[in-house]
Amino acid sequence: QVQLVESGGGLVQAGGSLRLSCAASGTNFRIYAVDWYHQAPGKQRELVATITSGGSANYADSVKGRFAISRDNAKRTVYLQMNSLKPEDTAVYYCHLETGRGHFWGQGTQVTVSS
Repeated sequence: QVQLVESGGGLVQAGGSLRLSCAASGTNFRIYAVDWYHQAPGKQRELVATITSGGSANYADSVKGRFAISRDNAKRTVYLQMNSLKPEDTAVYYCHLETGRGHFWGQGTQVTVSS
Protein backbone atom coordinates (compact mmCIF):
# COMPACT_ATOMS: atom_id res chain seq x y z
CA GLN A 1 0.00 0.00 0.00
CA VAL A 2 1.32 3.42 -0.98
CA GLN A 3 1.66 5.79 1.96
CA LEU A 4 2.55 9.48 1.84
CA VAL A 5 3.33 11.39 5.03
CA GLU A 6 3.69 15.17 4.98
CA SER A 7 5.48 17.23 7.61
CA GLY A 8 6.94 20.68 8.09
CA GLY A 9 3.87 22.87 8.24
CA GLY A 10 3.33 25.52 10.88
CA LEU A 11 2.66 29.16 11.63
CA VAL A 12 4.93 31.76 10.04
CA GLN A 13 4.82 35.51 9.50
CA ALA A 14 4.39 36.95 6.03
CA GLY A 15 7.73 37.02 4.24
CA GLY A 16 8.95 33.96 6.11
CA SER A 17 9.87 30.49 4.88
CA LEU A 18 8.91 26.88 5.49
CA ARG A 19 10.07 23.60 4.02
CA LEU A 20 7.54 20.83 3.64
CA SER A 21 8.50 17.18 3.31
CA CYS A 22 6.59 14.25 1.82
CA ALA A 23 7.92 10.81 2.70
CA ALA A 24 6.72 7.93 0.51
CA SER A 25 6.59 4.20 1.09
CA GLY A 26 5.04 1.19 -0.57
CA THR A 27 5.95 2.04 -4.13
CA ASN A 28 8.86 2.35 -6.56
CA PHE A 29 8.97 6.02 -5.74
CA ARG A 30 11.66 7.10 -8.16
CA ILE A 31 9.64 6.34 -11.32
CA TYR A 32 6.68 8.58 -10.51
CA ALA A 33 5.96 12.27 -10.66
CA VAL A 34 4.90 13.77 -7.35
CA ASP A 35 2.71 16.81 -6.78
CA TRP A 36 1.99 19.27 -4.01
CA TYR A 37 -1.55 20.62 -3.75
CA HIS A 38 -3.06 23.05 -1.31
CA GLN A 39 -6.61 23.62 -0.12
CA ALA A 40 -7.72 26.78 1.65
CA PRO A 41 -10.91 26.82 3.74
CA GLY A 42 -13.98 26.87 1.52
CA LYS A 43 -11.95 26.47 -1.66
CA GLN A 44 -11.11 23.64 -4.02
CA ARG A 45 -7.85 21.77 -3.81
CA GLU A 46 -5.34 23.35 -6.21
CA LEU A 47 -2.13 22.13 -7.78
CA VAL A 48 0.90 24.03 -6.48
CA ALA A 49 3.90 22.22 -7.94
CA THR A 50 4.91 19.02 -9.73
CA ILE A 51 8.24 17.26 -10.02
CA THR A 52 8.69 14.57 -12.65
CA SER A 53 10.65 11.35 -12.22
CA GLY A 54 13.49 13.06 -14.07
CA GLY A 55 13.46 16.04 -11.74
CA SER A 56 11.75 18.62 -13.95
CA ALA A 57 9.54 21.02 -12.04
CA ASN A 58 6.39 22.96 -12.84
CA TYR A 59 4.63 25.54 -10.70
CA ALA A 60 1.34 27.34 -10.39
CA ASP A 61 1.66 30.97 -11.45
CA SER A 62 0.84 32.09 -7.92
CA VAL A 63 4.01 30.50 -6.47
CA LYS A 64 6.53 30.86 -9.31
CA GLY A 65 9.73 32.43 -8.09
CA ARG A 66 8.83 31.80 -4.43
CA PHE A 67 8.45 28.01 -4.10
CA ALA A 68 10.84 25.24 -5.14
CA ILE A 69 10.04 21.55 -5.38
CA SER A 70 12.79 18.93 -5.19
CA ARG A 71 13.18 15.23 -4.58
CA ASP A 72 15.66 12.88 -2.94
CA ASN A 73 15.00 9.43 -4.36
CA ALA A 74 17.42 7.78 -1.95
CA LYS A 75 15.31 9.11 0.94
CA ARG A 76 12.04 8.57 -0.94
CA THR A 77 11.13 12.14 -0.09
CA VAL A 78 9.86 15.19 -1.97
CA TYR A 79 10.32 18.67 -0.57
CA LEU A 80 8.56 21.98 -1.09
CA GLN A 81 10.66 24.97 -0.11
CA MET A 82 8.34 27.94 0.38
CA ASN A 83 9.86 31.41 0.57
CA SER A 84 8.37 34.90 0.73
CA LEU A 85 5.20 33.44 2.13
CA LYS A 86 1.98 35.44 1.87
CA PRO A 87 -1.24 35.23 3.90
CA GLU A 88 -2.96 33.84 0.81
CA ASP A 89 -0.64 30.82 0.95
CA THR A 90 -2.49 29.74 4.10
CA ALA A 91 -3.91 26.27 3.42
CA VAL A 92 -3.54 22.58 4.08
CA TYR A 93 -0.79 21.23 1.83
CA TYR A 94 -1.11 17.72 0.43
CA CYS A 95 1.34 15.44 -1.31
CA HIS A 96 -0.05 13.41 -4.24
CA LEU A 97 1.24 10.55 -6.35
CA GLU A 98 -0.47 8.58 -9.11
CA THR A 99 0.51 5.02 -9.95
CA GLY A 100 -1.13 2.32 -12.05
CA ARG A 101 -3.09 1.43 -8.93
CA GLY A 102 -4.64 4.88 -8.59
CA HIS A 103 -4.24 8.21 -6.84
CA PHE A 104 -2.65 8.47 -3.41
CA TRP A 105 -2.73 11.39 -0.98
CA GLY A 106 -1.09 12.20 2.30
CA GLN A 107 -3.00 13.41 5.34
CA GLY A 108 -1.95 17.02 4.77
CA THR A 109 0.02 19.56 6.77
CA GLN A 110 -1.34 22.95 7.79
CA VAL A 111 0.49 26.10 6.73
CA THR A 112 -0.68 29.36 8.27
CA VAL A 113 0.84 32.69 7.25
CA SER A 114 0.05 35.67 9.45
CA SER A 115 0.04 39.22 8.14
